[in-house]
Amino acid sequence: MRTTQLQKAEKFRELHARAGAFVIPNPWDAGSARILEHLGFEALTTTSAGLAFTLGRRDGSCTRAETLANARAIVESASKYSRDYLNGSQTDAGLMETDSSG
Repeated sequence: MRTTQLQKAEKFRELHARAGAFVIPNPWDAGSARILEHLGFEALTTTSAGLAFTLGRRDGSCTRAETLANARAIVESASKYSRDYLNGSQTDAGLMETDSSG
C-alpha cells in the first residue's frame, strides 16, 4: 500500500515533536542522499546552497530547471526527504507550483 502525502506529513511532524534533537542532513546530490540514508538518518532535506556550491555558484543562483532536476534526482535515490528552495522558505511561486515530486 502506498503512503499518502498526509501520512508522510504526519510522520515528518512526529520526528520534530519527539524528545531530543532531530538531526536532518542536507544531501547536495543523489549520491550523498543515498549515503546519508544508508547511515540511518530518518529524513533528508534538499539544500539550495549545496546545489549552487557544487556548481561553483552562489546560493540562490540556480535556475528552476536545475533545482527541480536536482530535487528529482535526490527524491528518486532516497525514500525520505523534504525540500529547501532557498533559505528555508519558498520564494518562487512558480517553483512551488511545479514541484510535485512528493
